[in-house]
Amino acid sequence: MNKTDEKQVVHPSHYCEGRKYEPMDVIADWDLDFFLGSALKYIARAGRKPGCPKEQDLEKAIEYLQYVVDQEGKH
Repeated sequence: MNKTDEKQVVHPSHYCEGRKYEPMDVIADWDLDFFLGSALKYIARAGRKPGCPKEQDLEKAIEYLQYVVDQEGKH
């Protein structure tokens, strides 16, 4: 893998470009679990990933958030 390919995999522009913080760093700093971290990731990239409609990423975020809400309701 060349440096350009590695940067696109490790630090994709749809998460990093023009941002002070990368979602991965926020997820780690806030100690979010998989589900909340995934929701944050989809919100952060909404409308920024080529070929992926903003609404699609927001729907994915909602799915992860709804899962967390549903799990909390079981306790």
